Amino acid sequence: MIRMKLALFTLAAALAVPAFAADPVYVKSVEDWRAKADQSLRKDNGWLTLAGRYVMKPGANTFGTGKDCDMVFPPGLGPAHMGTVNVAPGRVEVKLEPGVTMAKDGITMTDKVMGTDSENRDWVQLGRASFHIIERDGKYVLRLADNESEVRRHFGGRVWYGVDERYLVNAKFVEYKPARKIPIVNILDEVSDETAPGYVEFTLGGRRYKLDALDEDGGLFIILRDDTAGKTTYGSGRFLYVEKKPAGGGTFKLDLNTVYNPPCAFSEYTTCPLPPRQNILKVKIEAGEKYPPRKTG
Repeated sequence: MIRMKLALFTLAAALAVPAFAADPVYVKSVEDWRAKADQSLRKDNGWLTLAGRYVMKPGANTFGTGKDCDMVFPPGLGPAHMGTVNVAPGRVEVKLEPGVTMAKDGITMTDKVMGTDSENRDWVQLGRASFHIIERDGKYVLRLADNESEVRRHFGGRVWYGVDERYLVNAKFVEYKPARKIPIVNILDEVSDETAPGYVEFTLGGRRYKLDALDEDGGLFIILRDDTAGKTTYGSGRFLYVEKKPAGGGTFKLDLNTVYNPPCAFSEYTTCPLPPRQNILKVKIEAGEKYPPRKTG
């Protein structure tokens, strides 16, 4: 009887020990990364502040809160007639109405030629409203922000799966020689051909998977969807960024704990890319960011 009790005690003690204990240093590194991702989302002129998206025509585009403007801003974001954006090939200029001013980096002005590419994009501020202008396939789009938006005010934070070291997987980067162009469709059904230098290959649950990767700032940008989509994660898919592109054929650590939601999960005024067919995986990746986010009040 004593031996049986001792055996049962030993078994219970063994069962009480977790089968998997994550490295606390690694867990903290992921949690720190997630905290920065949360702060970036909450910043001024961030995705939570977006209040409008306006595709402009060539020539003059009037803007303001008046119903007769070409671009009608929401109530509270300025006077009825604020100014005009003049669009010409390779040049976009803002000219404000008399008595209206805007600021760029603390400098007050009434007109400005706007930078529109990703390396030289100007945000200008008019009271609580801000906007910048982006170029998309030859079209110019004004993206409006309201730093007092209700979405930003009631945002309670991103929601994540617990950090699980089993989702820090060994992966291999396989180069395409030459690099391929793959079609990427966004939520507006617009298609752009993007450069894919190769794919990442990894094993999860005993099965091998591949994901085409795009070039992004010296690293790899991956758009993917898995079988958690529409259940515990965002339905259209999620993003994954590898900061430094691995050498072709080389192995590296792919951290699925840092899979995160696209801007469309937080704002209706974005045009997020969707995962290509080859990046839709028949597996549940219960790691990274969940959906929906928390709200307050």
